[in-house]
Amino acid sequence: METNTIKALQTGHVGLNVTDLDQSLPFYVRVFGLDVQAEGQEPDRRWAFLGRDGQLLLTLWQQSDAPFATGSAGLHHLSFQVESIEEVRAAEWVLRELGAEFAYDGVVPHGEGVSSGGIFFTDPDGIRLEIYAPTGADTAAAPSGSAPTCGFF
Repeated sequence: METNTIKALQTGHVGLNVTDLDQSLPFYVRVFGLDVQAEGQEPDRRWAFLGRDGQLLLTLWQQSDAPFATGSAGLHHLSFQVESIEEVRAAEWVLRELGAEFAYDGVVPHGEGVSSGGIFFTDPDGIRLEIYAPTGADTAAAPSGSAPTCGFF
């Protein structure tokens, strides 16, 4: 059996297809506090590189003509971890102000009896997103019982 020679592995950046960069770009900048590191504005090749502190985290590509299809193979959801449940609640406030759609009402735990959890919502194209904290979400009931909350929204 051949062994893998990769010593260390971590996620680099995540690339998302969007239908309208003018709608998606301000959403991601405002909700996640990301900076635009680079942007392509040619009519048939619009894109944006978003990050923080010089690190590329997310790329947006305007090359879709329909919203995210949850019934197709591919991305299930994109999750972002923050340090505290207060940060999750602050993001929830911004999302409510933007009119985002939520899968559950407010902060929920990742499962019954689990302290980690957060908010589950969609971006302007219906891409499923999560912002969570490692602790502090155990004050609400888990919406999926013993099944992982992030797996069924």
